[in-house]
Amino acid sequence: MSDNLPKAVLGRTNLSVTRLGWGAADRRVWNEDLAESICNSVLDAGINYVDTANDYGRSEEFIGKLISHRRDEFYLASKCGCVPGGGSHVWTEENAFRGLHESLSRLKTDYLDLMQLHNPTVNECERGRLVEALNEMRDQGKVRWIGISTTLPHLPTFLEWGVFDTFQIPYSALERQHEEWITQVAEAGIGTVVRGGVALGEPGQGLGIPERWRGFSGAKLEDLQEADESRTAFMLRFTLTHPSIDTIIVGTQNPAHLRENVVAVNRGPLPADVYEEAKRRLSAAGLLPAAAQ
Repeated sequence: MSDNLPKAVLGRTNLSVTRLGWGAADRRVWNEDLAESICNSVLDAGINYVDTANDYGRSEEFIGKLISHRRDEFYLASKCGCVPGGGSHVWTEENAFRGLHESLSRLKTDYLDLMQLHNPTVNECERGRLVEALNEMRDQGKVRWIGISTTLPHLPTFLEWGVFDTFQIPYSALERQHEEWITQVAEAGIGTVVRGGVALGEPGQGLGIPERWRGFSGAKLEDLQEADESRTAFMLRFTLTHPSIDTIIVGTQNPAHLRENVVAVNRGPLPADVYEEAKRRLSAAGLLPAAAQ
């Protein structure tokens, strides 16, 4: 694979991150052989941005066990507010620090490059004094930068606060609600991390939902694909073409899918005319962005 993936500066963090990151969500049951194969394949491909969370099953454990000895090769982002076992959150300073310390132990590191809040509402963030907790983590030297994983309708308020160094936002050709808000986030100097940039991959190959992927055919995007290009690869390049995105985290546990993602990113953004035509077709099919203010 390649160690020459394109990079971007992650907002005001000044971290030079590969535009393809790895989302280490534990959506399938990992075994150690599979985990070792994909963890090392990610770094061997040149990817230097790894995103996990305290409630992603054994994800942090495997990262710590299998690639912590290569710690200087990648930036490590995790999330707090989670409860072990997944599926729920407790929005208190105490639980945020519990997650931090557990994550550091599992990951076998003494610091995180980025700690993110894991999708709280504005009210949950305020009641739990979560920004204060993140700042204390940073003051203690256990976290370098602070961010939040968020969506509408909470995103505009968090943007107004001006306290976060990065935003993690869902976005793809088939989920365009945040398209204009991503631009506003970047214009504020905040790093933009996109999740879901390939809509979890083509159904039958990835974990994408058939109902959502019907939008691909409804917009006739297959007419815009290159001859040797899969639908997932086209989706990734569409996301990559958004001028305000720094890195796109794509989750996979399949080395073949990882290679396909690397090839797609190295192929580069879509040509300008193809990108504009794709957006026109998507809008005509009812897949529209929400207006930013």
